[in-house]
Amino acid sequence: CDKYKTGVIDGSACSSLCAKETLYFGKCLSTKPNNQMYLGIWGNLQGVIKCQMEEAAQLDFGTDPEPRKEIVLFDKPTRGTTVEKFKEMVYGLFKAKLGEQGNLSELVNLILSFADGNKDGRVSLPEAKSAWALLQLDEFLLMVILQDKEHTPKLMGFCGDLYVTERVEYTSLYGISLPWIIELFIPAGFRRSMDQWFTPSWPRKAKIAIGLLEFVEDIFHGPYGNFLMCDTSAKNLGYNDKYDLKMMDMRKVVPEMNLKEIIKDRQCESDLDCIYGTDCRTLCDQSKMRCTTEVIQPNLAKACQLLKDYLLRGAPSDIHEELEKQLYLCIALKVTASQMEMEHSLILNNLKTLLWKKISHTNDS
Repeated sequence: CDKYKTGVIDGSACSSLCAKETLYFGKCLSTKPNNQMYLGIWGNLQGVIKCQMEEAAQLDFGTDPEPRKEIVLFDKPTRGTTVEKFKEMVYGLFKAKLGEQGNLSELVNLILSFADGNKDGRVSLPEAKSAWALLQLDEFLLMVILQDKEHTPKLMGFCGDLYVTERVEYTSLYGISLPWIIELFIPAGFRRSMDQWFTPSWPRKAKIAIGLLEFVEDIFHGPYGNFLMCDTSAKNLGYNDKYDLKMMDMRKVVPEMNLKEIIKDRQCESDLDCIYGTDCRTLCDQSKMRCTTEVIQPNLAKACQLLKDYLLRGAPSDIHEELEKQLYLCIALKVTASQMEMEHSLILNNLKTLLWKKISHTNDS
């Protein structure tokens, strides 16, 4: 708010947060100080407020993928920068993160219209500084790219590098969340069986699963390239009261081009040194002692691994066997397979059709 009041930053949520005081911080949802997440109330709407406060000292592969040095200061663009120059800066950033895509200029225009927080038809310097800071965050960039997709929570507004997204009712695939202090004392095995007790009914699980398969489709060679899911754990997925899947946390969904840049110079002794997040694995080239850049498993295989127990438990007996077969075929998918693209779409369609046929006549659909 100090930065907003002194005219350094601006955005669609700034006056509500700092002047009118109609945007409130509620319960804290995060466990790490450099990535803060709160339930928020904005007027009569419920949302989630996300802000990243500290800079990560170096690119630590176990935590957040974004180095934050320049963002903290909101020092770009500088005074005197024209909108054209700012467009060039954003275009250059996208080219570095997403690679040479034919329609990057459309994406630049999309960002500029979002950056115009007060909708006066122009982007002011404080708005541009806020937009530039936000664009360093992979999650924000992906949310803008996928704003019209059903499984991405809607962006409600921003102020500096704080942004507000829609609230999702159920914040884990399993629909049970406990206070973190209790989580600490529950053995992992017991927690897994607890999760299984608290799942929705099978037709509802099938609908949520279809949502995850659709999200995988959205980010697989979409209009701005391929994105990789580098942490496919149940806690990153949620769903609403209609059992539509919503992505709760997309910080570890990264552009393939970006990941290749990050991992290509990493030294390694074994394949275990070539993991980004928890799920993006490449091989260690023993001759160079460097990680290769080709991620082994496609997103679909990782999604099926996550869905296997979730979907097979309680599955109707007439499709159980076929469902199990399709899920195992899916888990076995490798990026390097010669017919990968074809197999990928075949398995994806088979799974969606199988699930949809079973639930299309029920209320849950």
